[in-house]
Amino acid sequence: MIFMKKLTISIFLFISVISSLSGQNVNVTSAFDTSAIYIGDQIYFTISVDQPSDVILTLPALKDTLCKNIEIISAPSIDSSRQDGRVKIIQKYLITSFDSGTYKFPPFFAELKNEEGIKRFYSEYSQLEVMRIKITPADTATKIFDIIKPYKAPVTVGEILPWVLIAALLAALVFFAIRFIRKMKKSGKAPEPVINPDPAHIIAFRELEKLRDLELWQKGEIKNYYTLLTEILRRYLENRYSVFSLELTTHETLQALVKTGFKRDNNYNQLKTILTGADLVKFAKYSPEASEHESHFQNSWDFILATKEVETPVGEVDVKNAKNEKMEGGK
Repeated sequence: MIFMKKLTISIFLFISVISSLSGQNVNVTSAFDTSAIYIGDQIYFTISVDQPSDVILTLPALKDTLCKNIEIISAPSIDSSRQDGRVKIIQKYLITSFDSGTYKFPPFFAELKNEEGIKRFYSEYSQLEVMRIKITPADTATKIFDIIKPYKAPVTVGEILPWVLIAALLAALVFFAIRFIRKMKKSGKAPEPVINPDPAHIIAFRELEKLRDLELWQKGEIKNYYTLLTEILRRYLENRYSVFSLELTTHETLQALVKTGFKRDNNYNQLKTILTGADLVKFAKYSPEASEHESHFQNSWDFILATKEVETPVGEVDVKNAKNEKMEGGK
């Protein structure tokens, strides 16, 4: 019985030790993405550590180079995952080489530090071949090659575009130059006859009819109505008597009109009443009755009708000119 108990205890302890040792198992691997590259190619050097989650390992940091002539381009990207009480850590270094040859990277290690001391777990050796691009046959001495002809690169859009733009600019300049020359030639021709405008009263009557059709004071636009009415009268004075009254006050307009020889008669008083009444509406906010609107319109019409320039028939002008010439000849 005692023997059986000891055997049972021994088996139990053995299993515990085996289980403990398998729980502390650490696997370290390191390898290049490929075993051969050309000069200047970039690949990854990957380090993988599979360890229990309760074990703390230290990984040495690689800087600048993995080994002679194998350069590290960027810091490692680190990824990790956990499953069933274990942790897997992956580091990737981007590397390249500019010298051909075969390079052997020594085993990478993960380090465990505890009370018992330092323990390291190593990976396998990693090998990389860096090759040159073969641009000639292996044995160049056995064959003589002709001189390679100059390479003619294809023309790109960027090279053509500036010339297209310059051609378009020159075409535009020629086009406008031809138009300018033709225009200058046309300007050298005899001037076209100027058609005399309508008489001042015809223009004024036409404008008054347009104003009446607008029905402004009927819509409540009193100020706008009197503004347009006085503008029609002032333009009539400008065309009929050369009194430029659009920029003058009512008083200055009447004074300028008298200087032309205009008499201070009923027509003068009628014009003064219209302009003064319009000033009261525009500047003093006076609100006339409907009858006053119609009265001012009719007075404006009557003023233009009474002061319009009388046209002399062509036959009468010739007779008067003949009489004047005869009288001058008799003298």
